[in-house]
Amino acid sequence: MKTAEQAGPCGGIGWANEDGQVGVLIIGYLLLLMLVLAVVLAASAVYLGHSRLLSAADGAALAAADTFTIDSAAGTGPQPVLDPATVRSTAEGYLQRTAAGQRFPSLAVDPATGTPDGRTAQVVLTAVVHPPLVTVLVPDGIPITATADARSELTR
Repeated sequence: MKTAEQAGPCGGIGWANEDGQVGVLIIGYLLLLMLVLAVVLAASAVYLGHSRLLSAADGAALAAADTFTIDSAAGTGPQPVLDPATVRSTAEGYLQRTAAGQRFPSLAVDPATGTPDGRTAQVVLTAVVHPPLVTVLVPDGIPITATADARSELTR
């Protein structure tokens, strides 16, 4: 049987034992909101870092594609030919000229950089992104990779 203190105005259970429970609920929701915010910020930082790295890789691939030599022995007419070592050194030179290393703390040209078919310049860059608010969880950062291809075509 309910006492008068436990009974509500309509005879149901009153709210006397529920004091302070809303504060705990609000704190829980705020913690959840902060966690979601941290995840969104980290994902955005990784996405923006990858976009910037891809832009640097595109520029390096374009610069490397312009270092072709002409192969006139091809049966279909003169064709541009790329040297893998020249592609790599041109990509590294482009990154130094544009100071891309200052934007990415651990920027490196991947060994896969070169020319897969002798006509396409392929540049593969790697770097590390340090997202805000989660550096405690990921102190070494998050590694990202960007690949860009460029090809020179001879036209008349």
